[in-house]
Amino acid sequence: MDPLVSVVIPCYNRARTVELCVRSARQQTYPSVEIIVVDDASDDGSAAVAEAAGATVLRLATNSGPGAARNVGAERARGEILFFLDADVALEPGSVAAAVAALRSAPRLGAICGVLRPESLLSHNLIAEYRALQMYHWWLAQEGPMEGLHTALCAMRTEVFREIGPFDPDLRHTEAPEYGHRIRQRYDVRSTAAIAGVHDHDTTLRVLLPKVFLRARASAADVRPGEVLGGATSRVLASALVLAAVLTVPVPLVAGAGAGAVPLALLAGAVALDAGTYRRVAADRGIAFGLRFASVHLLYQLTSAAGAVLGTAQRVLRRVTWRATPSVGVPR
Repeated sequence: MDPLVSVVIPCYNRARTVELCVRSARQQTYPSVEIIVVDDASDDGSAAVAEAAGATVLRLATNSGPGAARNVGAERARGEILFFLDADVALEPGSVAAAVAALRSAPRLGAICGVLRPESLLSHNLIAEYRALQMYHWWLAQEGPMEGLHTALCAMRTEVFREIGPFDPDLRHTEAPEYGHRIRQRYDVRSTAAIAGVHDHDTTLRVLLPKVFLRARASAADVRPGEVLGGATSRVLASALVLAAVLTVPVPLVAGAGAGAVPLALLAGAVALDAGTYRRVAADRGIAFGLRFASVHLLYQLTSAAGAVLGTAQRVLRRVTWRATPSVGVPR
């Protein structure tokens, strides 16, 4: 008998996409699925849209964050397998079946995550297209063991969720990597393209860059021993080089015109580290789009590095404060 899969969808102000999300969950090839949308105190009618689309809707009285919403959905779920899905993702039809097969075949597999396709669900402009391609090529294109966890589309056995415990409801931007860190202490975490969806991406830098900054700051402030901040070392180094290039722009004013090569060399190093991404994007979308992609990507890296620097400073200050007043408790 096929185990019941509970698709748990945290939702905050996603009236534009949640119908497509729920519909994609209902159209899975896997026969035994329940769909639970946890409305995180939306004020745009998301709950009504999700209910009309056929989901069971749970409503939170106050906005509590995606981790808390997933916890509520998991507590009400009846399935042997939990499939966490973001409300702005449309899931491809065979994804739930692929997740069940992967979890059944590997008892040591704590979580199986999918990939996001390199296009945006509804929003289509430079920023949305950049983010879709960047997430695909820079983060999610590879299959196999994962250093982190992304909960946009992710499945695990309910018994594993109970064993590991709930998402930390106090974390708004880093609840997924923190949970992944806990799972990896006991189980494997993998990614597969057999689980896939299309995400609706942000359309303006005004929305995207503050998110990037806040997530990078929070990740750096709460990085755990053994974790690589930001994922792969090459990505972290590339972002650091972009920040260093910007900070060294004034150097020629002090050291002479010859020092102008310093920021250029740093920037060239950052581009070289991401050369594979730039080549793939240019090959797929053309040189002109590739150049526009590169300009937005450098802004993304600069913002991410700035957030990481601030978060690191906060972590160091917290440690210094704790050492001066140890009665306040051990820092994270």
